[in-house]
Amino acid sequence: MSGEMYAQLGRLARSLQSQQASDLDSDRLLRIATEMATEVLPGVAHAGVTLVVNRRRRSLETVAATGTVPRTVDRLQDEHQQGPILESLWNRYTVRVDDYQNETRWPDFVADIVEQTPVRSSLSIQLYTDEHELGTLNLYSDQAASFTPEVEELALALAAQAAVGLASARSSDELRSALASRDIIGQAKGIIMESCDVSSAEAFILLTKLSQESNTPVYEVARKLVFVDRPSR
Repeated sequence: MSGEMYAQLGRLARSLQSQQASDLDSDRLLRIATEMATEVLPGVAHAGVTLVVNRRRRSLETVAATGTVPRTVDRLQDEHQQGPILESLWNRYTVRVDDYQNETRWPDFVADIVEQTPVRSSLSIQLYTDEHELGTLNLYSDQAASFTPEVEELALALAAQAAVGLASARSSDELRSALASRDIIGQAKGIIMESCDVSSAEAFILLTKLSQESNTPVYEVARKLVFVDRPSR
């Protein structure tokens, strides 16, 4: 890897670390990672992150993209159930396509991507987020043979940084969600305590009983109670 590549990688790592420290929002971090890919990696014109949203159906969802091209590529692979993203997702390795006009794998998908997009080469790298979620960082070039060993090495480093950042961001997202749930449940308990003249423990027992009887999570019962007269805007 050249000195300039090392410098680019250093800037990329510092930027992602700064993003993690300032605002651990997973969606924003992934958008920044895809934007950086097009700025830092030579020849990369489009980038996106794709997650599996239904493992049984192998449905794909574009969670970050630099434009319409990555979304189109995801849609085509979802429709045909074939392509480099699915190959990378399920087999857990990096998939490179040097020239779509000469690519013989996934014939139906390849025919459509050549007809409907300017993409001529691509690189799909699996992001290891956690054991329950599969995702890939997908890089696209409008030129054939864009992904040289140096570019691929830098792309792998970018994917590693993004995966670490995503794991941290998801943990932060879950923490914020848990705190919000606790707050809503607390408000619901207060309403029950006031209206029924019961203690905090008794109010929570009533909440859990309502949850069991309606087969609804405690948080949902609490949310409906809190917002029944104050719908969210």
